[in-house]
Amino acid sequence: MDKNNTKSVFKEYIQPTEMKVISKIIDQLKIDKYVKKLDSLTFTKLFIYAQLKQLSSLKEISFKVRHKKKLQKELGLKSISKSQLSRKLSDLPPEIFQAILRHLIQQIHQEIGEEKGSELLEKIHLIDSTTISFCLSQYRWADFRNTKAGVKIHTRVVFCDGEVTPDKIIVTPARPADRTQLDALMVTEKDALHVFDRGYFDFQKFDDYCQNNIRFCTRIKENTIIQVIEELPVDPESTILREAVVKLGKMKFPVRLIETQDSQGNLIRIIINDAKMSAQEISDLYRNRWQIELFFKWMKQHLVFKKCYGKSSNAVYNQIYIAMITFCLTLLMKKKVCYQGSLLEMLEFIGVYWSSCFSTFIKELFKKPNRTSDGRRRLEHERIFNNILEQIKREETWYLNNDVTYDLIF
Repeated sequence: MDKNNTKSVFKEYIQPTEMKVISKIIDQLKIDKYVKKLDSLTFTKLFIYAQLKQLSSLKEISFKVRHKKKLQKELGLKSISKSQLSRKLSDLPPEIFQAILRHLIQQIHQEIGEEKGSELLEKIHLIDSTTISFCLSQYRWADFRNTKAGVKIHTRVVFCDGEVTPDKIIVTPARPADRTQLDALMVTEKDALHVFDRGYFDFQKFDDYCQNNIRFCTRIKENTIIQVIEELPVDPESTILREAVVKLGKMKFPVRLIETQDSQGNLIRIIINDAKMSAQEISDLYRNRWQIELFFKWMKQHLVFKKCYGKSSNAVYNQIYIAMITFCLTLLMKKKVCYQGSLLEMLEFIGVYWSSCFSTFIKELFKKPNRTSDGRRRLEHERIFNNILEQIKREETWYLNNDVTYDLIF
C-alpha cells in the first residue's frame, strides 16, 4: 500500500524533527527516567499541534486531548491534566528545543542550497530582536521596566531572493541591551554581509569586524562624532545625498558613510565596511532590513507567542522555541510539496487536514476551483428590465434626431 495513503499529514509534517535522534538526546540527559505518561516526545508533538491549532491555554490543550480521538491515536495518550502539562512545560530544559530548532534550520539551508545554489546562501544576514511584553507581577524574573516584564527574541535570518528564512534564535530576558548578543548572532564567514539597526551600535566591535574582514552594515546614531577623511562623488540622478569615507568616534578603521532618505523624507545615515558595493546598492540593501520586521510580525500574528502557557522562564522559552519549530516545519512542508502559495495558506491547510492521509492533503492542496466566476450573475427580471430601458432610450434618441413629438407611456 502507498505510504501516502497510510501516513497522516501530521506524521509527515513532524518527520523532519527526526524524533529518534531527539529521543537519544533525551535518553542521554535522562529527562524521562521516571516519566510514565507524558514523555518529552509526546509533549513535543502535542505542543506542535497546539501551535497548529492556535490553542491559547493549557486548559484548551487538555480538553482537546480528552475529546479528540484522532489526537489520542496520534499521541498514544487518552487524557492529560492541565497541571501535568504545566509541570512538564516548566521542567523541560529549553536546550532540547534549541537542538531541534538548529536541526530544522540546517535542513532549511540545505533545501535552499539545492534550489538556488550554495553560492547564494548566507550572503545577507539580517539581525534584529523583538520584545514580547508581560505583566511584571506575574513574570518577576523578566523585569525590564518599572511596570513591565518581557523577553527578547534575538534573531538572525538569511535574506535571499526576496525570501527570509531563520538562521539563529536566542531568547533572553528583555533587560540586557541588544548589543550584548551581537557576537553570538554574527558569524565568521567572510562572504556574508551582516545588516542590523542602531540597537547593536558598538565602536569596539566594529573595529574588530573591520580587522577580521567581517562585513557589516548599520545606521549611525544622531550624536555620533564623524571625522571625514574623503568626500566621494554622488550621481545627482540617484537617491543618494552623500557618500564619504569617515571614521566614527574612537574607531581606528575607516568606513563608508552613505546618506539617503526614507519614504517619509527622513535622513538615513548608513555605514558599511564593504568597498565593492555601490552606494545605491547599499541603500537598497538597508531598505530590505525591514523584511526581518515582517518576519516578526508574521510569527506574532499566526503562532501562539503573546499568550503564554506558563509563567516560569523555562515555560516561556520552551513555548517560543516550539513556535519557531512549527514555523520551520511549515516552511519545510511547503518546500517538500512545491507549494507556490503563501506560507500562511500552507499553515492553515496543515491545521485543517492534520489528521487526514497525506494523499488527501495533496489533492486538496492543489485542487482547482470547480468553476471560475465572472462576478455576480444577473437575475432574469433584472435582465428584462434593463432591456426595456435600453429600448426606451433608443426610441427617445430616434424621435429627438428626427424632430418628432412623442409621448412616453409607462
